[in-house]
Amino acid sequence: MVDEALRRVPNSNGDKNIDQVNQIRDSLAIMGDNSTAFSLPQPHLQRTKLCDMKDAELDPLYVKKRERLKEVVTSIIRPKIVQGKSLNGKEFVSFLEQILDALNKGEIPSTGSLVEVFNKGILERCLKLYNERMAKLVLPMPRESLQKAHVEHRQAAMNVFDEQHFGRHHAKKSVDKLDEEIEKVYKNIMLANEYQSSKLCEALYTRCEDKMDHLQVLRLPSMAKFNAGFIQCNQSFHGECVGPSKINYETRMMKMLEKSKSSFIKDYNHRLFNWLVAFSLFMVVVGRFVIKFILVEIGAWILFIFLETYTRMFWSAESLYYNPVWHFIVAAWETLVYSPILDLDRWAIPVCVMAVIFVVYWRCYGRRKHGPMLLLPMYSNPKDRHRTE
Repeated sequence: MVDEALRRVPNSNGDKNIDQVNQIRDSLAIMGDNSTAFSLPQPHLQRTKLCDMKDAELDPLYVKKRERLKEVVTSIIRPKIVQGKSLNGKEFVSFLEQILDALNKGEIPSTGSLVEVFNKGILERCLKLYNERMAKLVLPMPRESLQKAHVEHRQAAMNVFDEQHFGRHHAKKSVDKLDEEIEKVYKNIMLANEYQSSKLCEALYTRCEDKMDHLQVLRLPSMAKFNAGFIQCNQSFHGECVGPSKINYETRMMKMLEKSKSSFIKDYNHRLFNWLVAFSLFMVVVGRFVIKFILVEIGAWILFIFLETYTRMFWSAESLYYNPVWHFIVAAWETLVYSPILDLDRWAIPVCVMAVIFVVYWRCYGRRKHGPMLLLPMYSNPKDRHRTE
């Protein structure tokens, strides 16, 4: 009966279902080469009430063959011996319960647990490979680049696992666990990237803010110098600030730069006007009492009168700053104060010191040694004229 049940069924049409059943038959035939079959007839037509029926209500043929089956089973089985003692039914059930509890707790190795232990070492090596490759990244970096590196290194770790893992069903669990661990590491790296990006962009923003504050209080106001610092600060920020925080800091940066530029332009013309007035008065004093050069004094007086009288009589404060004459003055001032060769705001004090030294030397020693060399009109001293006579 067993041989007949396990005999392969012809499959001339190539049906996949029949092939699968034949494979099952072959497997059972290999595993149960010494199997014994015993058939029983149907005990009763009312199958739902079989548990409540007594033997007298069942089919006599079924009862007869059932008793014969008991004899066959009794002749085949052997008593379970544990620690040299044969177990009865209750003891055997208790023994099975202990085995099941041990299996559930993992105290007894199973095929699945052995596969998990074997794959655990591979999983740890693959996770270590991913960590080592991600640790080589220089943070901060753009989010897209970090995502690309994550996908690349994750795939490399998965390829190594696919080459070395053992088993199918349990290997799938290990793959899911490896993917979960990689995602945890990646989230930590993303947080570190955001922190480093925020730290870098904050430092660049603070540096630009300090630079803009410094340009607001230049000793000699210069639009060219402010624009140069503005462009340099903006370019350095866009070139060095990277990572996920760049977008937020770009918005803050643009607002800060626009605010600084607006504030500088607002005070620029007024400060320049005051500087020119002070400069004209300074040159009046220098031309009259220091170098005693009348043309310098006259030119300074003309500039002072023009700024303080003519502009106030014929131009308003707003129209003055839009007048071509004022634009010419501003262009001349910018050329004098700031150029690629000389930054007068930085070198104003050294230049003034050198000029004072030169004037003192010329007043005290130059005229005595070389005599008057200039042919331009100078202030004459009455005492010198009296001595000459």
